[in-house]
Amino acid sequence: MERLIVEHLPVGPLQCNCVIVGDPITKRALVVDPGDEVDRIAALLERHGLRVSALVATHAHIDHVGALAALKALSGAPAIMHEADLPLYRELAMQAEFLGVALPEATVIDRFVEDGARIEFGKRHASVEHTPGHTPGSISLVLAGAAPRVLSGDTLFSGSIGRTDLWGGSFEGIMRSIRTKLLALPDDTIVLPGHGPETTIGIERRSNPFLV
Repeated sequence: MERLIVEHLPVGPLQCNCVIVGDPITKRALVVDPGDEVDRIAALLERHGLRVSALVATHAHIDHVGALAALKALSGAPAIMHEADLPLYRELAMQAEFLGVALPEATVIDRFVEDGARIEFGKRHASVEHTPGHTPGSISLVLAGAAPRVLSGDTLFSGSIGRTDLWGGSFEGIMRSIRTKLLALPDDTIVLPGHGPETTIGIERRSNPFLV
């Protein structure tokens, strides 16, 4: 099986990592965390000849969902998140004021996903792990294959973990999510976090100061 197309680009003032994952055979793709700069995202999709099957938010913080409405209008793809973060998505104005950023357009969330769900794109899929703690509805997406990957949103970073002092955050919750869900993955699993550089589960298990 051909290797996945994987592109990630930091977007917006908070440099959220928007990730495009594409099936090279069917040319179907997921766009994960379209936080801003819809033109750059669209250009990458066009470069690879990809059509969007779904727009997925790992959580509803404004820097991860800011371009959701614009990209949905452009692609016609459904918007997906965990229902526990819907109240947070409905408070984009409050988030924008708190952070001092422009208020983006909102959209209807077309589908909610639960723990264990599969999000299909072509002949591939992403498995949903509900990893609350950063927000109540935070999810991580696991991509199986020869080079397994997990898109961890703002749950696990290289050398750190997500904040838990914002709306609905829980330190106990995020630690439980990391230890029971993410650290259960193989050590060679590549971690694509919501901000910052790639890492692996093995590296974080051995050296992340929150986990050792």
